[in-house]
Amino acid sequence: MSTVPASTDALVERLFGAVLAALDLQAVHLGDRLGWYRCLAGAAGGLTPPELAGRTATAERYAREWLEQQAVTGILTVDDPSAGPRERRYRLPDEHVEPLTDELSTAYLVPLARLLAAFGARTDDLVTAYRSGGGVTWAQQGPHAREAQAAANRPMFLGALGREYLPSIPDVDAALRGGGQVADVGCGFGRSSIGIALAYPDATVDGFDLDAPSIEAAKRHAREAGVAERVRFHLTDMSGPAGSRTAGYALVTAFECIHDLPDPVSVLAGMRTLAEPDGVVLVMDERVAEGFTAPGDDIERLMYGYSLLCCLPDGLAHPPSVGTGTVMRPDTLRRYAVQAGFSGIEVLDIVDDFFRFYRLR
Repeated sequence: MSTVPASTDALVERLFGAVLAALDLQAVHLGDRLGWYRCLAGAAGGLTPPELAGRTATAERYAREWLEQQAVTGILTVDDPSAGPRERRYRLPDEHVEPLTDELSTAYLVPLARLLAAFGARTDDLVTAYRSGGGVTWAQQGPHAREAQAAANRPMFLGALGREYLPSIPDVDAALRGGGQVADVGCGFGRSSIGIALAYPDATVDGFDLDAPSIEAAKRHAREAGVAERVRFHLTDMSGPAGSRTAGYALVTAFECIHDLPDPVSVLAGMRTLAEPDGVVLVMDERVAEGFTAPGDDIERLMYGYSLLCCLPDGLAHPPSVGTGTVMRPDTLRRYAVQAGFSGIEVLDIVDDFFRFYRLR
């Protein structure tokens, strides 16, 4: 009879399940990077290992092992498990195509697998930072992390943001339909700026970010979307002096970036000066609980995980830093906003699983 407490068994089972899930995510990341899911999605009759390898210029033995793993874990199906290893035909079920291949779907979760793979590659840097009190920047995380983060938010930025969320704010909707100007602070790869421009054909948008590769990507994306004449991107540090930046924007936004900033108060103060007298300052950040509780729900677990591996290390990499981390609760943003010269914040009635929208007064 086992003498191990039930609570110990429960934790062992939970951690073992997490190991299986982590292995699945790494396999998903491989399948995405190698183009295997998209190839399978386009093959109505399924593919054998030699066929998949031939169509994707990859090695057959690796393709076979990956196909077998994907079938064993339940992501792919196999027509005849008893067939020879090279003759088995594998299929990507129709219901699995969207989460694994549709980059514009909110069900597309492949970027999260890519993001975790990128974070894992920086474990030694994180250990050093945790011991020294230093940090790990987004630049150190590498291009895969930057690209995965942008890909994860792309469906919402090009979809619900301009089609549902901003139209639900009457004065913002009216201003943008009337050709108002938007300043998008921390624009990253530019998808939020582009999404606003696509939804409001008469609006113009200036995107600001201090990451040069992101700004270059944003300019390319604006050209590809056909909005480059109305969407301009600027490499600038919004926590510094205003310089050539001028006020007069109908809408000033910061989408999922305030918690990353070493000096959020200075950036919020800069956003305040950019807005015209009747302009709106809008912040979107993580939909974490209003107060700390333990244990927390899945969103709390997700955001604390991001904070440990990326957001807090990036914030602390730029001293002096307030070290906010991903879990920025409403009271924290309210304190930053008041310090930046606002009278307070209003939580908007916009329902999103991951994000909360704030209007700064």
